[in-house]
Amino acid sequence: MGPEPTETVTGEAHRDVRRGHLLFRAPPPAVTVGLIVVASAALAALLWLPDTPRFLEGFLFVFAIPSLLAAVVTPPLARALGGRFEFHRSAFLSLTVLLLQAPLALVWRGAWQAWPTAVPDLVFLGVFLAGPAFWFRHLTLYGVSRSSHARMVGISLFPTALYLVALFAVRPPTAPEALSALVILALAFVYAVALVRAADRPLRREFQTSGVALIRPLLDHVASRDPEATRSLEEFFLKAAIPADLSVRLLRFERTGRPPVTVALPTVHPGPFAALGASDLPRKLAEGLGPASGTVLVPHTPSDHDLDLPSESEVARVVSASRDLFASLSSPAPSRASPLVRPYPDSLARAQVLGDAVFVAVSQAPAPTDDIAFSVADRLVRDLTADGVAKVVLVDAHNSYIEGKGDIVYGTPPAEKMIRDAKAAVRAAAAAARDGPIEVGAAVRDGYSIGGDGIGPQGMRALAIRGGGTTTGYVLIDGNNLVVGLREPIVRSLETVVDVAEVMTTDNHVVHEVDGGINPVGERRSVDALARDAHDVLAAAVADLAPAEVRFGVRDVPSVKVLGPGHTARLLTSLGDTLSMFTNMFPATFLLLLTSSLVVTFVFR
Repeated sequence: MGPEPTETVTGEAHRDVRRGHLLFRAPPPAVTVGLIVVASAALAALLWLPDTPRFLEGFLFVFAIPSLLAAVVTPPLARALGGRFEFHRSAFLSLTVLLLQAPLALVWRGAWQAWPTAVPDLVFLGVFLAGPAFWFRHLTLYGVSRSSHARMVGISLFPTALYLVALFAVRPPTAPEALSALVILALAFVYAVALVRAADRPLRREFQTSGVALIRPLLDHVASRDPEATRSLEEFFLKAAIPADLSVRLLRFERTGRPPVTVALPTVHPGPFAALGASDLPRKLAEGLGPASGTVLVPHTPSDHDLDLPSESEVARVVSASRDLFASLSSPAPSRASPLVRPYPDSLARAQVLGDAVFVAVSQAPAPTDDIAFSVADRLVRDLTADGVAKVVLVDAHNSYIEGKGDIVYGTPPAEKMIRDAKAAVRAAAAAARDGPIEVGAAVRDGYSIGGDGIGPQGMRALAIRGGGTTTGYVLIDGNNLVVGLREPIVRSLETVVDVAEVMTTDNHVVHEVDGGINPVGERRSVDALARDAHDVLAAAVADLAPAEVRFGVRDVPSVKVLGPGHTARLLTSLGDTLSMFTNMFPATFLLLLTSSLVVTFVFR
């Protein structure tokens, strides 16, 4: 569960992201080294026991020393050749090679014990094992260190060459045995190249970019936010980006003698992943607005991956426009508010008048609810503007996740219902609004872990509003949706503090950088803990209530580069094709290598 989150009442809370790993996490080097020793002993036993002297020689000089030396030497060699391969990955690669060889050695030794005259002797087994070792090492170094066969082949071959030299020192080879080793290594290289080219083809065909070449930048971006890696990934996404006219809306609550509270709503989707581009947008926007903005909430606006920003420079344009808009909000709105109103029980929308603006939250919960297409929201805002309601704050609550379900797409029945329900909610809120003072409070609860809790760096943020005869509470969780069924118990907990409440998520894709990818809120932290945390942070916001003036504004941000329609679908399709090609070609080339190596072994026997 991780450490208990900490709480601050007002103002901005910042901390570094506790980054998870998008890919498999290698064990600690000390553990890996110990396992290398064990695996080396097991392989030496399969080749030489009960010949104890040769077992000891094989254990030390054939398996253990080459494997450990490869773990130590590979990182500096990779750096010298323009790549990068950290020691913990290098050690884990040495272990993986031994583990790949072990079952092959076990089968060969079993066959040799059963049919000693038919199966080549164990020195041929040693030669045979060199092929899979070289094949797997080269695939890994090509993908993770640097995608260059010419530069990586020497590093890939280095420990295998040490292994063969030691093997032939323990048992001097005949000429056919030595020649078979050369042929098997050549076959291993050919099959490794064939696998890489086949797996690379879908992304090259669609995006004219090597997918394998993106593995290293992806690892570096996720693990350390390496600037060079981030630039490489941005360049990939910028190739297909298109300009779009975006906007940002701000709802600012100015409080006498206390920091303000700001609700920021750019028409930007907080993706694509990790901290690339618009991903981690809530943190980037809050930090960009600065301390003068007080506590900042960045709910999820109706948008999907078409409106992902591919680079930091595009995010900076949105942040700059938000900052300028914040500074220009000088005239307070009339002091007027309504309760958070749901016009009828099955409505997808709830609305609340705040000054001269209307806050509208959309959710299909308890049914699945996910991204709302920008086109649907744009039509709704245009319709409301034509009806005389120009100042709309539209939020996708994003609080009921089931994979692959819940999108609201233009022209569909859910989209038409959402538009009808939102209009009805706005009318109901306007009818319930009354003049009078407004009080606003805010609180922040942070200290969560992406890997342990599924919650991003902005933690939980609560907004309490007293006006229109009721107290309304909003809790915003920095995460990618909420597991279906969790909204209701959390809202029940919140409504022991206020009259009516809603829980929302930011859809921040920074939480994807863990095993499992999507990482919805509630998958890693229990509903009881979430409900308790939400209750406590909202209670702190209620305790922070103070008289407030409402200010609202909109600013256009023209020609911002976005991924655009279809980019994500194309990318996911290409990645799916790449994965399918790799998962088919990996065993195919491996089996071809084993078969070819066996043929070579019997030919040169």
